[in-house]
Amino acid sequence: MLIKNAHIENNETPQDILIKDGKIEKIAANIDVQDDEVIDATDKLVLPPFIDPHVHLDTTQTAGDPKWNESGTLFEGIETWALRKEKLTKQDVKERALKTIKKQVSNGIQFIRSHVDSTDPKLTAMEAMLELREELKDTIELQIVAFPQEGILSYPNGKELLEESLKMGADAVGAIPHYEFNREYSVQSLHEAVDLAVKYDRLIDVHCDEIDDGQSRGLETLATLAYETGLKDRVTASHTTAMHSYNDAYVMKLMRLLKLADINFIANPLVNTHLQGRIDNYPKRRGMTRVQPLLANGNNVAFGHDDIRDPWYPLGNGNMLEVVHMGLHIDQMMGYTDIQNSYQFVTTNAAKALHITDHYGIEEGKPANLIIFNQKDFYNVLNERSEVLYSIHNGRILSETTPKQVTLHF
Repeated sequence: MLIKNAHIENNETPQDILIKDGKIEKIAANIDVQDDEVIDATDKLVLPPFIDPHVHLDTTQTAGDPKWNESGTLFEGIETWALRKEKLTKQDVKERALKTIKKQVSNGIQFIRSHVDSTDPKLTAMEAMLELREELKDTIELQIVAFPQEGILSYPNGKELLEESLKMGADAVGAIPHYEFNREYSVQSLHEAVDLAVKYDRLIDVHCDEIDDGQSRGLETLATLAYETGLKDRVTASHTTAMHSYNDAYVMKLMRLLKLADINFIANPLVNTHLQGRIDNYPKRRGMTRVQPLLANGNNVAFGHDDIRDPWYPLGNGNMLEVVHMGLHIDQMMGYTDIQNSYQFVTTNAAKALHITDHYGIEEGKPANLIIFNQKDFYNVLNERSEVLYSIHNGRILSETTPKQVTLHF
């Protein structure tokens, strides 16, 4: 396959990309070879494929079943999902997850990290998602986080179920310290999660301080453990929305620890804007962590979709452009350069969080994974919600979109 005249990551100078045997063999101007398959990318943007680094595919497509989350709170969402778990089957989980994955792929996503609830005595969803990971391994790369939705210590046998999920093959260890019964459990749960990660050599991704309570301080414990164990960037703190309620003096102190720990952060702009600030009158909190200060501190920050039509978020179409668009608004990153480079939140930054940089990116010798947009640069891609004309994975076209035609009669 030969891709001609591509604008790679907003580069003004077009280049050709030669793909052989599923890998990028050469990137240069005017590559002169005969190839059976040529894609004309003139005035088209080429990016590494989108990554959704934080989503819940076991809960997707369950909005309104068995009831709607009318309060729009995190806690009613958890209660509603607990009811839905009672009728889980493997087929149910796989069918719903695959429906969402197909939509994600059509929107240029090729790498996904899905949190899967481990607080289920039968581990039905975990078994289903691990099977689906294997079935789709030649199409997408799917990471599974063993996520104790109802707590490691506050749910019966929560720790044992979490460990069993790792034995079954989950890629990462999760935790939810702000949902544990008390502060002591919160701290202990993080120690338990880190101990399991060390024992089984897994990554860590914690739902950390996803609450408006400025006294929720799981992040300092997680960062300390990441630093002291040497796990560092193998650790991700997702959400951290309490950080927007911390006083600035405490944040100044905390930033030193976060820099030493070198952990990743994943913000979820769509869902946390919806969930947070629910008990506020006015002014209402924005509901997202401190993205720009974290970046300035040297910490890696990525954006995730989080929930797609489930008890926590009734909307969603698996399009990371919507995620980026919301994130830029909430954190007021609206300078031209900010917008042009914002694709990195769902590409290179997300790849660092998932620890896949060794086989991710548009570079010679790496797998031929890329997406082609119907615009020249990301500023226009985001403004126009541009179609992903081609999604190419390991040199194979996963999806292809014909640009829509609009006829105006005035």
